[in-house]
Amino acid sequence: MSVPSGRQVVLRHGPWAATVVEVGGGLRMLSRNGTALVEGYGSEEMASGGRGQLLVPWPNRLAGGAYSFEGRGIQAPLSEPETGNAIHGLVRWSNWNIAGSAPGACTMALRLHPQPAYPFTLDLRLGYALDDDGLAVTLTAVNAGAGSLPFGAGFHPYITAGGPTIDDARLTVPADLWLPVDERAIPTGERRPVEGALDFRAGRRIGDSVLDHCFAGLVRDADGRARVRLEGSSGEATLWMDEGFGHVMVFTGDTLAPDRRRRGLAVEPMTCAPDAFNSGDGLRVLLPGQQFVAHWGVTG
Repeated sequence: MSVPSGRQVVLRHGPWAATVVEVGGGLRMLSRNGTALVEGYGSEEMASGGRGQLLVPWPNRLAGGAYSFEGRGIQAPLSEPETGNAIHGLVRWSNWNIAGSAPGACTMALRLHPQPAYPFTLDLRLGYALDDDGLAVTLTAVNAGAGSLPFGAGFHPYITAGGPTIDDARLTVPADLWLPVDERAIPTGERRPVEGALDFRAGRRIGDSVLDHCFAGLVRDADGRARVRLEGSSGEATLWMDEGFGHVMVFTGDTLAPDRRRRGLAVEPMTCAPDAFNSGDGLRVLLPGQQFVAHWGVTG
């Protein structure tokens, strides 16, 4: 019997377990010693709220679903009709191929063929691997077409530190800047220093904070990784991202369905800002045959 997220690839390494799915090539579950570090979803459910999905070829919102590239105007479907935007790219519901698997690792692959919303050819590979420290994810994108193409990527896991909600958890976000948005949730072009309610650099309780904000100016450790940490009374989870990701979206889930609100914290590593196809903020242009590689992961 088929399930909504398609084939399930179960990974195990020591105390760690993860489930990767065919639909979207996404991460459905991640646990350590049976305790969830990702607020996932059941095998009988569709992914809701972007949960565990890859956001390509643009993360977050594209204003009016419209952009131009090399003088050509392009229109994407308005997948967020309430704001008149296109959101989270084009591969979330695609059937990915299992290109390789082992007990603690797998590779998912997809060719994004040209279409009206994105008339380019992009080869994508997602490598998932468990080791003693937790989960590491490798994104590889290759321009498989004859011309240049615009590219951006993001991921949408919800991390959890135990407890029924995230309200009592302590959040650390190593970011010096945030991006204000307009009424459609499109960045205005400003970059403001974090302060007050948006300053989580030293770590503090989330409480009743409502977050759906893009942060930039990431402060990295000596290994080049930026780390967002969520600490609760019964555990902690840390999402790390390498220098391929210059932005991170943090979302407390207040607009989700009532039974999902504030149960996990969406920490979304992004290679570019929302609406980068129009603003150019972090946008990458891949030449024919050019490859882009970036890494992120979750530790406990």
